[in-house]
Amino acid sequence: MGALLQVILPVFLVIGFGFVAVKRNLFSPDGVDGLMKFTQNFAIPCLLFRAIADLELGAYFAPPLLISYYLPAVSLFFAGILGARLLFNRPWEHCVAIGFCALFGNTVLLGLPIMERAYGADALDPNYAIIALNSPTCYLLGIAAMEIVRGRGAGAGATILSIFKAIFRNALVIGIMLGFAVNLSGFALPNVLNEAIDLMIRAALPAAIFGLGGVLAQYRIEGDIGPVLMICAFTLILQPAATWGLGIAYELDEAAFRSAIITAAMAPGINCYVFANMYGVAKRVAASTVLIATALSVITTWGWLAVLP
Repeated sequence: MGALLQVILPVFLVIGFGFVAVKRNLFSPDGVDGLMKFTQNFAIPCLLFRAIADLELGAYFAPPLLISYYLPAVSLFFAGILGARLLFNRPWEHCVAIGFCALFGNTVLLGLPIMERAYGADALDPNYAIIALNSPTCYLLGIAAMEIVRGRGAGAGATILSIFKAIFRNALVIGIMLGFAVNLSGFALPNVLNEAIDLMIRAALPAAIFGLGGVLAQYRIEGDIGPVLMICAFTLILQPAATWGLGIAYELDEAAFRSAIITAAMAPGINCYVFANMYGVAKRVAASTVLIATALSVITTWGWLAVLP
């Protein structure tokens, strides 16, 4: 009960404040959009830049950690596609969007604040190693699968080029790449720039999770409960369980093990709806999944925290 009150509830209360503020018209949807643009395009890229710039690359960019997280995630992407097709008879394009919901967890807006409150800011380095590969991996896999099922193989070269352009224009990816550049070069930033970045970082997570609540307030739960529950089971239970097994098999150290499990246990992120909306398929499933899984993760995350060393 202590973990629930001290670690999880404060995070979800801030999400709830954002949710209620929008529902009660105390904060406008346009204000939420502006807040999320600030956090996603400026504050969180600064956070990721600083984290990667200071990260001990050899210690955390190690195959055991990355395999423990990404092998279950990618496996559940394909399981989500097949489950949507075989169990719910959805069109293939919808199946890919549903699989993407099982792949792309909310590693930043939920994973980082929960991990920080549970184990402290010094415990986040393995999280950052996982996050550094998350957007490129998920979008490459999701878009490639969607283009294949839509029969656009003839334009594969142009599609791949457009994918890379889109990914490397993303502010989060730019922040990560700049962090790598500073880390590998050994370049020392001027103190005044460090202070400015620190100011941006302090605003990143509180503003982002408040904004997340505001975004969720704009979604509605609309049918398709079968695929939604399947994704919830995959992301909140199966993925962290599989990551747990691989972490034990690879003998991850305690810090890496905790980060891998908590990151794997996060609900699908808003990017799942963005992906579905981009292709105009399974939007109801994606929106309902983000909303329901985020609510359920209050309980499931508490459970994973309770059993972690």
